[in-house]
Amino acid sequence: MTAPALFRVRPGRLGLHAFLLTVSLVFLAPLLLAVYASLRPYEETAEHGYFSLPRHLSFDYYRQAFSDSGMSKYFANSLIIAVPGVLVTLFLASFVAFAVSRLRLRGGTFLLIVFTAGNLLPQQVIVTPLYVLFNRIPLPYWMSDSLTMYDSYWAVITVHIGFQLGFCVFVLANFMRALPIEILEAAVVDGAGVWTQYWRITLPLCRPALAALGTLQFTWMYNDFLWALVFISNGDKLPVTSALNNLRGQFFTDYNLLAAGSVLVALPTILVFLLLQRHFIAGLTLGAGKG
Repeated sequence: MTAPALFRVRPGRLGLHAFLLTVSLVFLAPLLLAVYASLRPYEETAEHGYFSLPRHLSFDYYRQAFSDSGMSKYFANSLIIAVPGVLVTLFLASFVAFAVSRLRLRGGTFLLIVFTAGNLLPQQVIVTPLYVLFNRIPLPYWMSDSLTMYDSYWAVITVHIGFQLGFCVFVLANFMRALPIEILEAAVVDGAGVWTQYWRITLPLCRPALAALGTLQFTWMYNDFLWALVFISNGDKLPVTSALNNLRGQFFTDYNLLAAGSVLVALPTILVFLLLQRHFIAGLTLGAGKG
C-alpha cells in the first residue's frame, strides 16, 4: 500500500465527520458559553458583550454561587430523590422485562404494550389528581413531617418510578430477547430456578443496557423541577435545580453568577456519564454490527 493511500479520505466519510462535528458544536455551544460567562465579571460582559475577548478570568463566581445558594443542602436532596429512584426503577423494570421476555407469561406482550403506552400519558394531566391523592395517603412521622405523602421525598420518588418504569421495561425486554436462549436452557438443565436465571445469569448480561438506562434515568430525575415543585412545599427539601432561583435578585440578576451555578448543578450528571461512559456506549451500540 502506497503512502498516499494511507492518508486518502473518502469524501462521504469526510462529510459525515464534518456534519457530526457541526452538530456537536451546536449542542455544546450553550454549555461552552455558560462556562465562558461564569469565568468573567458581569461588568465586563455588560460593557463589551458576552462574545468579546476576556480581560479577566477567575473562579470567584463558582465559590459565590455555591455559598450564596446553599447548594450543598440541595445537592443532598437531589441525590436522596435520584439515587433510590434510579435503583428501584431499574430493579422493577428488569424484573418485569425478564418475566415478559424470558418466561412464557400469558399476556406478556399485552403487558409490555401497557407499560410502553404509559409513557404516552402527558405528565401535566395527572398533576392535580396526584396532588389530591398524596394529601390523602398517610405516612408515619418518621417517613414524613406532614404525616402524609405530600411534602415528602416519597411522593417525588414514586412519581419518577411510575413514569420511567414503562420506558425501562420496553428497553430491557427487547435487550433480553436478543440474548441467546441456550444460556437459560443450559441453566435450567443444571437445576437453576427462576430467581437464579434472573439474578445470576440474565442480569449480569444486561450490564450495558442497565448502565445506559441508569445514566439516562439519573439525568432525568436529577434535572427534574416540576414534580418537586408540585409535591414539596418545604423549601429545605427541594432539589438542586431549585437552588438556582436563590441566585436571582429581586431587582437585579447577575447572569454570570447564574451561569456558574448552572455549571455546578450540571457537574454530577457529567460525572455519572464519565463513570459509566464505557458501558453506556456499549449499551447504545449493541447490535449495531448484526446483519
